[in-house]
Amino acid sequence: MNYDVILIRYGELALKGKNRDQFEEALARSVKSVLRSFFKIKVRRSYGRMYVELHGEDAEAVMERLKRVFGISSFSPTIQVEQDAEVIKEKSLEMIRQIQPEPKTFRVETRRADKRFPTPSMEMNRLVGTHILRNLPAIKVDVHQPEAVVHIEIRAEGTYISCQTIPGPGGLPVGSGGKVMLLLSGGIDSPVAGWMMMKRGVTLEAIHFHSPPFTSERSLEKVRDLAHKLTKWGGTIRLHVVPFTDIQTAIRDQCPGDYLITIMRRFMMRIAERIARENNALALASGESLGQVASQTLESMNTINDVISIPMLRPLVALDKTEITEIARRIDTYELSILPFEDCCTIFTPKNPVTRPKPYLAARFEEKLDVDALVEDAVHRTVVEEITSKPREAVNDLF
Repeated sequence: MNYDVILIRYGELALKGKNRDQFEEALARSVKSVLRSFFKIKVRRSYGRMYVELHGEDAEAVMERLKRVFGISSFSPTIQVEQDAEVIKEKSLEMIRQIQPEPKTFRVETRRADKRFPTPSMEMNRLVGTHILRNLPAIKVDVHQPEAVVHIEIRAEGTYISCQTIPGPGGLPVGSGGKVMLLLSGGIDSPVAGWMMMKRGVTLEAIHFHSPPFTSERSLEKVRDLAHKLTKWGGTIRLHVVPFTDIQTAIRDQCPGDYLITIMRRFMMRIAERIARENNALALASGESLGQVASQTLESMNTINDVISIPMLRPLVALDKTEITEIARRIDTYELSILPFEDCCTIFTPKNPVTRPKPYLAARFEEKLDVDALVEDAVHRTVVEEITSKPREAVNDLF
């Protein structure tokens, strides 16, 4: 089928009040960005709808891109026709004939947004349905669970007919919710947390703590690849690579083993907050899930948060590992995440980490360290990389 226009529907955006126009503009920018390689298309918007005019571009390829645009609730490939009942009947019949395999049941749904069109929606449903029944004797009407639905949308800017509705990812368009710094490790959880934050409209930057020679170049390359996966949903991501070896070594040598993870996380928070403020990010985000490991109890979270003053967002806090893994598979980060390259969170792990650490004890143990100097040095030596959506070599192919 040669489609003319892809009709995009909003979800949450439709509920916005006076700020709705700003959200729609952000969505339009996202759509134009992901479709920038399709030179013939034109993106336009009307109240409650957005249209991608194809002008001969491949509809299937365009729709694959739209499946990764936050803010879209659903979209439909359509043909655009005249506001004429006879034309609508003929084109609806033509469209349902294109469906393979041929459906045995159908229904017609008309939405008459343009009230100047003389035929009411229910009457239009009856006219189109009757025309299809007369020309396709083997098909029947089923208003409850039809195999095919003919959607007719009659609007002032045009009349659109479709037999296909494809769900979008929902959420809010990236760029509409401020900037967040994601603590990105090489595990399963943090990329999922980043994806969930982008779904709420934030622009994402990432921070990774790298500890050579305890962690290898392969582990860093895996993180780059995970960030690359996320760019398909939210565009270019700036990755801040923090040298963490000196801090981890100092903690190991000077602090009690059971508090090692707690103090290490407190240093991460201090560094991440500094980098966030320098880059105008309003919050931090991590992939922590309540009770999943020793450093993710409420007491641990409280002690770790004690050293920062900006919000710490934990979008996975109430999810279990099965739920997180399902999302990781869906967004195509799982297979990368399980590659066996250690990150700095898995080295120097004590046998019995404290599960209910006290902020005052952590602060007392840190007195043996020059906290300010260590943080300043790590921030100063942080390297920033831009991870784009351009294809990258797979991590397994690099070594």
